[in-house]
Order: sequence, then structure tokens, then C-alpha cells
Amino acid sequence: MTGIICINKDKDMTSFSVVSRLRGITGEKKAGHTGTLDPMATGVLPVMLGGATRFLDYLPDSDKGYRASFILGKTTDTLDITGTVTGEYQVNAMPKDVEEALVNFRGTITQIPPMYSAVSVDGKRLYDLARQGIEVERPSRQVEIKKLELVDFHDGEYVIDVLCTKGTYIRTLIDDIGRKLGCGAVMTALTRTLAMGFTLEDCVTLDELQRIKDTSKNFDGVLTDIEKMFEPYNAVYVSPAQAKRFSNGGALALERLNRQLDDGVYRVFSRNGDFLGLGECVSSKGQLTVKRLLVRRD
Repeated sequence: MTGIICINKDKDMTSFSVVSRLRGITGEKKAGHTGTLDPMATGVLPVMLGGATRFLDYLPDSDKGYRASFILGKTTDTLDITGTVTGEYQVNAMPKDVEEALVNFRGTITQIPPMYSAVSVDGKRLYDLARQGIEVERPSRQVEIKKLELVDFHDGEYVIDVLCTKGTYIRTLIDDIGRKLGCGAVMTALTRTLAMGFTLEDCVTLDELQRIKDTSKNFDGVLTDIEKMFEPYNAVYVSPAQAKRFSNGGALALERLNRQLDDGVYRVFSRNGDFLGLGECVSSKGQLTVKRLLVRRD
């Protein structure tokens, strides 16, 4: 089985456990997710299966979408509601104040990764250090918040929609909003609504996938072709002779292709539309070299 199944992850499951259960349901031993979701989070988790796993290291950067909830007046060590409370504060802010605070976080901003995260510093995972009560200095990073909107407020809980670049921590964003308001804030729920071009509408739950197996034993309706992951890369179509050479690991001469290419990564297709893999244009060599070939496991 080669392709992608997009899972709508349940709350209180690790991303690793989702992949493990998916292996059991599909019978495909090779599987890997495209980006970790915290256990408390739900939503879009694309999982690559079979021959698709060969491409995990070549995924293009893509925007992520989230719907997150938070409350004011509290902070925790994990920056979400599951952590140990580190402070409680009086809240004078109103929804209009939150709206005004959000303006400061649209566009390119700087974040410091939370201690409870999978980021490595000097070869050690931050969450391992945090569990030992150790806090270390973390390098800041620039991310872009392309959309940040307040969409609901009810019983003291705020709901925001976020569209952001890869590497953005929503917990940190909410903590920074609380700091801006002067009263602290802690995330109470998180759903990823967009990842690698997939939305919640493209997803199935693990229970739904199990029912598909029990009733039809055919996953064609939920298995997506791997090339969807690479739509940010431009496509190149090659002749039958070029397709054979490329599929055997041979580089293609740029002068013999039917279009001008700039340096970079491309999706390579046969003339009849079969995805062959990823190629990289190296103009200094005059070649489209093989970056990764698709080996189907059907």
C-alpha cells in the first residue's frame, strides 16, 4: 500500500500511537506521520504509508491551520491547561482588548519554543529537561502568522483561528497574548484544521478507518496519491525514454526537456501522468538529477 491516509486525531492520543494503530488496521508495516500533534490536540494528521515513507525527509514547508481555545488569568508550565499552574492573575481584559492585542501578533513575529516541546538543545529534547525541572535558554525563531482572528467568546473562553508557517507554537502564541494583556493566558483546546494541504474534510478517524476495514477491506476511498504532498513543487513531464532513465536513477539533460527549468525541486511525471518521484534541477550541471524515486508497495 503506497499513499497517504489523513487521520483526524482523537484527543489524548500521541501521534506515535495513531501511526501504530493505523499500521494494525491497514496491515502496512511502513508508516510515518508528517508532523507531531500534542496528545491534547485533535485534527489533521497526514500519515504516509508504504513507498510513500521514502519521501518523509523531502516534504515541502507548508502552512498550518489551527482553531485554539484559551482562558485568561492563569499560566502553567506547559502553557496549556494540562500543566501545573504557575500563576493566577486578576482579569480586567474584555473581548475588545483581546481583539486589539491580536493585532500585535499578525505578520512575522519572534517566538521562543516552550520547554515542553520536542525541540533539541545541545542534543537533548526540551521536554526531557522540563520533566527534570531543568529550564535552559532556547534560541528564538521567526515565524509568520498569516491569519489570526477571534471567532468566539463564551463563558470566559476565547476561540481563535490561526494560519501560520511551519514551526509555530500555538501555546506560545497564546502565552504571549496573555503577557501582552498583562493577565496571563493558557490554551484549553487545539484542533489542527490544515496540514500539508489537507483539511478536516479530507480526514477519517481511526474508528471510521476500522469500520472501512471491517466492511469493505478496501482503503481506496481514503488513500490519497503521494504527489498531493508535493503540489508546492512545479511539475515536469518527460518522454517514455526519459521516464525509464529517471526511474533507473539516471539524471536527465536539461536541454532535452520540453521546458525551461530554474534550480530547485520538481515533481517528475511520465507523459501519461504517472508520478515517478522528485527531481532537482542543477543548472550548473545541466541536469535534472534524481532526488527520490517512488517505489510502489501495492
